[in-house]
Amino acid sequence: MSLTLKEKKAEFYAAAERMPPTAASILMPIMAEVLEKEGETAIFLSRAIRALIELAGQANLSEAVAAASDYDLLLKVLQQPEVTPFLVSKDPLAKAKLRGILAKQQLLEAEGGALSSDETAKLLGISREAVNKRRQQGKLIGLPAGRAYRYPVWQFQKSQTLKGIETVLKSFQVKDPWMQTAWMLGSNVRLGQRPLDALRSGQIEPVKQAALLYGEQGA
Repeated sequence: MSLTLKEKKAEFYAAAERMPPTAASILMPIMAEVLEKEGETAIFLSRAIRALIELAGQANLSEAVAAASDYDLLLKVLQQPEVTPFLVSKDPLAKAKLRGILAKQQLLEAEGGALSSDETAKLLGISREAVNKRRQQGKLIGLPAGRAYRYPVWQFQKSQTLKGIETVLKSFQVKDPWMQTAWMLGSNVRLGQRPLDALRSGQIEPVKQAALLYGEQGA
């Protein structure tokens, strides 16, 4: 039988009284907030806190707490060599998943970073809805970031999209925006340079042809 919110709070505060003062002072405000949540938010917070408590027993905390932000702290912990065996014991694909996360972060930060939907709308002089429509039509690359999208700066030139970018995006057989971004920023044997650099120099047709082959022959 599941406990009511009132019963959960009573159990938690009773347990908190038995904790060492330092631990209680840290956990009480966090758990009090968790107990106020409902549905998916409550489930996520409860599971995440459980995972963090386990990680704390494996990580080099003196190194982690020096991180510039809470999110950077979490990434530093997950990248620590001593934490890797523990992660793999929980999920055999953990190392590959972490590499994927870090690769995506590098793509977001490359060539000047990425803009929010509102920032993109302001840059282009259009509405946020119009930005979303362009992304859906494959005229802009929007990288998923939680519930929102981030738009790489390199696809813009002053207050408009980079010349030829829409033509190239429509030529892709691969529709995943992360893969498109990695291709644009990676070296390309066919072009002899990065597709982005070729496009910036006005080589629209060669980049278009290379994009057509991407996914078919790994071009």
